Amino acid sequence: MTKRNIVHIEIPSADLEKSGKFYHALFGWKITSMPEYNYALWEPADAPGGGFNPLGEDTKIGEVLIHVNSDDIEGDLKRAASLGATILKPKTEIPNWGWFGIFRDPTGNPIALYTSKNPDGGA
Repeated sequence: MTKRNIVHIEIPSADLEKSGKFYHALFGWKITSMPEYNYALWEPADAPGGGFNPLGEDTKIGEVLIHVNSDDIEGDLKRAASLGATILKPKTEIPNWGWFGIFRDPTGNPIALYTSKNPDGGA
């Protein structure tokens, strides 16, 4: 069974380039722009990385989204729903990367589940 580690963190951003420059200057994070996904990755030296999500209907200021490792996204979403969560996004493929699903816990916090296409090689 997979450890339930946090493997990715998404920070909402009104301007991906500006956010990247800010966090690079502040923390020294490596920033990789991914215009084909309207996204930017950030990588610290020795911890889980993440990305900047553009603000939108599903991405609001203050809703930092953590991704928890999952061997069975569909099963975990079903279990989360049985425990009072609301499913926001069913299992969805991220081309060349893996799969994710999102639920809102009973308090209202969005949480994502993630399965990598390359479980031995990082994200």
